[in-house]
Amino acid sequence: MAHPSQLGFQDAASPVMEELLHFHDHALMIVFLISTLVLYIIVAMVTTKLTNKFILDSQEIEIIWTLLPAIILILIALPSLRILYLMDEINDPHLTIKAMGHQWYWSYEYTDYEDLGFDSYMIPTQDLTPGQFRLLETDHRMVVPVESPIRILISAEDVLHSWAVPSLGVKMDAVPGRLNQTAFIASRPGIFYGQCSEICGANHSFMPIVVEAVPLEHFENWSSLMLEDA
Repeated sequence: MAHPSQLGFQDAASPVMEELLHFHDHALMIVFLISTLVLYIIVAMVTTKLTNKFILDSQEIEIIWTLLPAIILILIALPSLRILYLMDEINDPHLTIKAMGHQWYWSYEYTDYEDLGFDSYMIPTQDLTPGQFRLLETDHRMVVPVESPIRILISAEDVLHSWAVPSLGVKMDAVPGRLNQTAFIASRPGIFYGQCSEICGANHSFMPIVVEAVPLEHFENWSSLMLEDA
């Protein structure tokens, strides 16, 4: 999860997020090189008193500064499109979970099971135990198995919400009357935090998302206990 004074992204916990981090670094280096070149040209133009008559009117340099930006845009666009299509791929999910946004909590329904669903409310500050995070902990976590394709069906019951978990590279709007879907694979066990990312009213800041990725055996034990309690 994020920590104070953090400058970069959270550590990736899914293959898609790893791709997004690599693309971010790739684009940042291109921006850094362009900025350095532009700064050098500005300083050179301001400090030098010499004038090169071939630069003032030159077909060759006009061709260069027309083609070079086009090549740079292609170098950015191709990997960007690749990741865009990767994020839309949903191949043979092992588990489907329906997430419904409400004012101001989430409810989860494991559609592969007959009766497995629960509401997930934020734990109030006064009820937190040592080691828990303020405004991020919930009374029920969304538990998923690691290294398994998970499909999330996302909708809302009242107003616009957005289901977002940065470390998994997932962000999808929850729209009333519309069912959106996205997918992720948790590449390692852990607890991953997110929040509603669409302003949805007075308590928008108080509907966190907690995804707990566990080994398959632990997930089966958890689901059995939840079904027994239901």
